[in-house]
Amino acid sequence: MNLSRVLFPLMMSCLLAVGIARAESPEPADVVVYINPLEYEHPIKLWHFYYDYWYTQGPVLEAVALQVLGNAYGRASMCDGNNIGKTLIRIRPNMFYNPHMTMFYGKLSADVFSGSGKPLGSWVSEAQRSGFLDVATEAQVRDVYRQAMQNLVNEVKQDPTVQKAIQDGVPQSETSTPCSMMMVLPSRRLNANDLLNTFER
Repeated sequence: MNLSRVLFPLMMSCLLAVGIARAESPEPADVVVYINPLEYEHPIKLWHFYYDYWYTQGPVLEAVALQVLGNAYGRASMCDGNNIGKTLIRIRPNMFYNPHMTMFYGKLSADVFSGSGKPLGSWVSEAQRSGFLDVATEAQVRDVYRQAMQNLVNEVKQDPTVQKAIQDGVPQSETSTPCSMMMVLPSRRLNANDLLNTFER
């Protein structure tokens, strides 16, 4: 029996299988977004003297983040299972309504990591909007998050390390980190000014 006649077709089928697997595996997104699952399960309350508005921050922030990051970088996706990306961003939202000033205040804290899980930086972005709590509340909350997210992207775009990570992706010498690990990844420390909270929690 000629061994080459058996091995050659076997090797070719293995190479073909590897090629198909690579072709089917999607290109990593430029940015993968992680929002704590608790933001989808536990609503927060915006308070007024006579009425309150309850909502969950996760779904609103998710839609806004994907839109703004998609416009900025082209390919943005939510963390889903163990998917990977060229960069990973963990976002924590905070919203407050001041009934005396009839003002919505939004704040986003973001930790950005390389695709291999190295901390690249931490940013805090804020936005505010005047409005009544009982008039198109959902749209007003969404607009405040969108402005805060846009401000955040504008700041992150000025960091050459993040831009290089998005452009180059994960080096071959490093292993991609599944986005599900973002919950336990440490963030780079914020400076003193970032830690100042200009509105109540």
